[in-house]
Amino acid sequence: MDFDFRQLAAADRYKLMSAAITPRPIAWLTTRSVEGARNAAPYSFFNMMGSEPPLVAIGLMRRPDGTLKDSARNILETGDFVVNLVSEADAPAMNFTCIDAPPDFDELEHAGVAVAPSVTVAPPRIVSAPVSMECRLFHHVDAGQSTVVLGEVLHFHIRDDLVDARRLHVDTLAMALVARMHGAGWYTRSTDLFQLSRPSYADWPGAAS
Repeated sequence: MDFDFRQLAAADRYKLMSAAITPRPIAWLTTRSVEGARNAAPYSFFNMMGSEPPLVAIGLMRRPDGTLKDSARNILETGDFVVNLVSEADAPAMNFTCIDAPPDFDELEHAGVAVAPSVTVAPPRIVSAPVSMECRLFHHVDAGQSTVVLGEVLHFHIRDDLVDARRLHVDTLAMALVARMHGAGWYTRSTDLFQLSRPSYADWPGAAS
C-alpha cells in the first residue's frame, strides 16, 4: 500500500512513521533555562550522527500552537544540554518526565531523580543513567513544526562497571537500555539479538580478480 505523504495530514504521517521506524533510542534530556530552572524530558527522535566531530541529533517537536517546548527553548537559548540514556530501571521516572507541566515544574525533583553536576555544561546529568553525554549546540534546523538539534558531545560519562577503560569495550547488554516502539506508551528491551558479520568484497566469489 502506498501513501502519498504530500496529501496526508501531519497527524497521519506521524502515526505511520512512528509505528514503522522502530525501535528508537531515547534521549532523556536535561536542560536549564536562562533563569536556571531545570527541565527533564525524553525524546525518541534521536541518534548518533558521527564521531568527527562527535555529534548526536534530536528532533524536538513543537506544541500544537507552534511554540517551542521547554527542552528546545532551553537548548536554543543556552546552547547546553545533556543526553542521558534510559535503562529499564529508569523507565518509570523517564515516563513521568513526559508530563505536560509548566516551565517552572521541576520534573527531576518530583520524579525523585538524583543528579550530579556536569563538567562543562550547566544542566546536570542523571546519576542513574548508564551513559550521560554533555553536549553543546552545534547546529539547529527549524523545519515546520519541528526543530532538529545537532549537539557536539563534549564529555561522555559511562558507569564504571560498563566499560573496559583500556580497550574501550562497552558492555552494551548490561546497560539494559529501553527503546521507543509504536503507539501510545509502548517500549522494548534490548534482549533478543542476532549477529551478522559485515561482508568483504575481496572474499566474495564474484569479485573481480
